[in-house]
Amino acid sequence: MARTREFDTDSAVDAAMQVFWSRGYEATSVQDLVEATGIGRGSLYAAFGSKDGLYEAALRRYAEDATARMAARLDRDEPVRVVLGDLLLSLLDDTLDHPERRGCLITNTAVERLPRDPTAGRIVGDAFGRIAESVAAVLRRARARGELAADADVTALADFVVTTIQGLRVHGKAGADRRRLVAVIDTALNALPTTNL
Repeated sequence: MARTREFDTDSAVDAAMQVFWSRGYEATSVQDLVEATGIGRGSLYAAFGSKDGLYEAALRRYAEDATARMAARLDRDEPVRVVLGDLLLSLLDDTLDHPERRGCLITNTAVERLPRDPTAGRIVGDAFGRIAESVAAVLRRARARGELAADADVTALADFVVTTIQGLRVHGKAGADRRRLVAVIDTALNALPTTNL
């Protein structure tokens, strides 16, 4: 009879996610993960196969949570600049207000692990795609009510917003001044082809 797993896998993934998020993949040792999760090395390998397997599970958890939170924040029937501005400012503050300025695990993974880690690449790409679709839904609503120009390219604008998000995350993590990054947000919002409604 197989032994019952004696630990909560979800809790282990959450604990590992915090370590990877703070330290990055390369700087995190298996011993760091053992200490953070409170689970023996053998049990971690049995459950996740490898450090890579645990990282993949942690990154998937982070990406699912982060993209769901962004989608919920964007699901508002308010002017497009208000909705997108609130999102961008909240993400900026998430980065700047954290004492470690650890940024975003999705962005950190893109910078640290790609292109040599194809599994991480797929998770990151899927997350960027989900964020872009949530932004595109806001833009489509704005275009339908005449707030955006009728010929506005929603796909290109959504990709522009996702790229702005990633740039804010990297610059925020690197220690950029909040005032300058808020000016970047204002510039991005002013670039939207809104009408004078």
